Amino acid sequence: QVQLVESGGGLVQAGGSLRLSCAASGRSFTSYAIGWFRQAPGKEREFLATVDWNGVAVYADSVKGRFTISRDNANAKNTVYLQMNSLKPEDTAIYYCAASGGIWPSRSYEYDYWGQGTQVTVSS
Repeated sequence: QVQLVESGGGLVQAGGSLRLSCAASGRSFTSYAIGWFRQAPGKEREFLATVDWNGVAVYADSVKGRFTISRDNANAKNTVYLQMNSLKPEDTAIYYCAASGGIWPSRSYEYDYWGQGTQVTVSS
């Protein structure tokens, strides 16, 4: 069982940056890939990035070059970050982190555990 809690969302102007955090607790955190998704009103949940236990990351084309995923397994910190730069109004959504036992999973159904989400709003 893995519990995930996101934080770091908020209101930011277009062109600004935010760093989201995903704090994990539970057994065998380091054996899970951790991914970030987002969901805007009226839209499907969208894959953004995932990072495996070794720190190797895979990104969606829509955020490549703007978003960076990283994880900190040291000292039982068990936290995954999503650094978001050059934010646009279309990045406005609820952002979720999730844990998967798969290898670089990019689909929602591949993830077993989900956080409650954090709201990101980008004003123009």
